[in-house]
Amino acid sequence: MNKVFNLFRFALVSMALLLMLVGCGNDSAPVKLQGRAIGTTYSIVTYNLPENLDAHKMQQGVEQVVSGVNSVMSLFNPGSDLSRFNAYKGKDWFEVSRELALVVRTAKTISLLTGGAFDITVAPLVNLWGFGSDGRPDKVPSDEQVAAAKADIGADFVQVRIDPPALKKTKPGISIDLAAIAKGYCVDAVADWLKQNGVSDFMVEIGGEIRTGGTKPGKAPWVIGVEKPTPGGRSVQAVIELSGRAMATSGDYRNYFEAGGKRYSHIIDPVSGKPVSHNLVSVSVVEETCSMADALATGLMVMGPEQGIKLAKKNKLSAFFIVKTADGFAETATGNFPEHKTLK
Repeated sequence: MNKVFNLFRFALVSMALLLMLVGCGNDSAPVKLQGRAIGTTYSIVTYNLPENLDAHKMQQGVEQVVSGVNSVMSLFNPGSDLSRFNAYKGKDWFEVSRELALVVRTAKTISLLTGGAFDITVAPLVNLWGFGSDGRPDKVPSDEQVAAAKADIGADFVQVRIDPPALKKTKPGISIDLAAIAKGYCVDAVADWLKQNGVSDFMVEIGGEIRTGGTKPGKAPWVIGVEKPTPGGRSVQAVIELSGRAMATSGDYRNYFEAGGKRYSHIIDPVSGKPVSHNLVSVSVVEETCSMADALATGLMVMGPEQGIKLAKKNKLSAFFIVKTADGFAETATGNFPEHKTLK
């Protein structure tokens, strides 16, 4: 219960910080919505609603979109497509929604790009290290326990077909957890619904993942903050302008435990089977879709500062890395990451 409350409180504080930033500048009568979505919170800021859409109708539409995503990708709903596939013991193709098939295809693409650093089958390791639903272990897992959990993961053991949409297991017992991409997908789904209903100027945020469309009044850009990666308090490391694109951030500076004088991050490396131990503390990625940004941010975070920055530069990814050093935080921006103002 405390863990759920802390996550909820974290999302609320982050949302308040975000709304403080987007509220700056030339605003006139914004419509602001808030609610719950896929285990966290959402916030939406829009302008210039069409005549056939008011705040109440928009909230109803958004709630329907969120409910639809939950019905497909929730691990807590035994009737969701994802839960039913995880429970499936057969070897044949398992029919799923097109949405789930597309998300899994995106996840497999990012897994291949990052050399397995991003892996939607990593849940056995996440649970082993105490960051899943099983709770914290009594002691740090042994190498034998890690090896056993690693035997049950691997994105290559899941095949995907788009037409007709279906998933297939090539290893018995393999399961999928979309926690590192589902928020991004939900942001995209809400943003797409807004555009389809005539809303062109908007900011959608779910659990810290963001997508914007159009501009604010007076052609002012949306202004988004990148959080300072410090365990205590809430402040902004950098501010960027983000219009018509999406941004997702992954970090290891809040969710961790300590044992024997060593800190263990909730970011698990599927390759080593252990929490990451490098000095990269935060990665923000800007992409056309939030699902892609969400997955890439996680993959680069797992890879660490050297390999992550190298991959981002090679593939011209728009990413913003914050590395902890003896002298404070060092920043590296790659690709076309927006010009930013660092706040001290």
